[in-house]
Amino acid sequence: MEREEAVQVLFVGDDWAEDHHDVEILDSDGKRLGRARLPEGMAGMTRLHEMLAEHLDDADLDSDTGMLAVGRVVVGI
Repeated sequence: MEREEAVQVLFVGDDWAEDHHDVEILDSDGKRLGRARLPEGMAGMTRLHEMLAEHLDDADLDSDTGMLAVGRVVVGI
C-alpha cells in the first residue's frame, strides 16, 4: 500500500500598485500566515520567497511539482 504525502497549500493575494505590492499569505483554512508591503522588483520577489519558505519544507519544494516548479512558471524559467 502506497502512503500519500500531505500537500501544503498556500494562497497568495497581491494588491499590485505601481511601486509596491501588498501581499498576504493564507493557509488552506483561510488563516493569515503573513502580510507585507513589498517593493517592486527583485527585492520584493526575494522577500516574498522568504515569506513563503517560512511555511514550507523541502518536500513542498519538489522541482517538478512543488513550489519551485510554480515559481519557475511565474518567472518564466
